[in-house]
Amino acid sequence: MHRLTNAPATFCETDIMERTDYYEDQKYCPECGQYVHYLMSVEASYCIHCGERVHLFSRDDWESFNKSLQERRPKGGRPRKQRGKESA
Repeated sequence: MHRLTNAPATFCETDIMERTDYYEDQKYCPECGQYVHYLMSVEASYCIHCGERVHLFSRDDWESFNKSLQERRPKGGRPRKQRGKESA
C-alpha cells in the first residue's frame, strides 16, 4: 500500500465511528426474509441469492431504530424570546 501524502500515518479510534468490511456487510432482502450479502450498483444493491433489491434494515429493525432515535432526541425546541426587552 502506498501513501499519497507525506503526512504521518496516525490513527485515533474517534476518527472513524466503525470500520466495516464490504465482504462482511449485509443488507436485508425481503424476498429471502433475512440479512444477506449483496452486490452494489450505482443506484441500488441486490441480493446475491435471488437478485431482488435489498434494504439497509428489515421493517421491524427500521421501526426499532427510529424509535431509539426518537427516545434519544432532546425534547423541546428553541427557547422562547423574552418579550419586553429591547434588542441591541
